[in-house]
This record gives sequence, C-alpha cells and structure tokens, in this order.
Amino acid sequence: MDTPRLDLVQGHRKENVGQGWRRAVETVIHAAIDAGFRIGQQVRIGRVRGSIVGYNIGATGRYSGDRYPLLVDTEFGVTKCSLHEVTACA
Repeated sequence: MDTPRLDLVQGHRKENVGQGWRRAVETVIHAAIDAGFRIGQQVRIGRVRGSIVGYNIGATGRYSGDRYPLLVDTEFGVTKCSLHEVTACA
C-alpha cells in the first residue's frame, strides 16, 4: 500500500481561539469517525472518487474543522469536506 506524502505547514494567528471552538471541532471530528469516515475510507464527492487522508483541525477561517472536518484526496488534489458532501464507497 502506498503511503501518501503529507506536508506539515506551520501557521499562526494573531488572536487566541477559545476552548469552545476547539471542542466544537473535536466533537465534529469524533462524529465523523463514529459515522465510519476513517482515514483510508474510500468516498465519493458527487461523481469524484477519493479517500480520506486526515481531519481538519482548524478552528478559524472560512473552512474550519467544525464545518469541514474531512480531508479528502481526489484526482484534483486534497479538499476539505463536510459530512453531507461525501458518500462512503462500498
């Protein structure tokens, strides 16, 4: 099995994020895992196939982890997805 190469991107933000936001992200990621969306799971975004390669732990920004908890690798690249945008493949 080929292991995808992941890059670690160091970032920072000026303001502190409260514990409430972190808990919200953590809760949604656990819900995704409990729903069967684990790393390696094959999924579809519409007609595009992909596989889950990680979870979005970002607590701020337009595509934060509480709204888009899944990181899906497709033929077009890695994208952040909500639980409503993906379907598990058999």
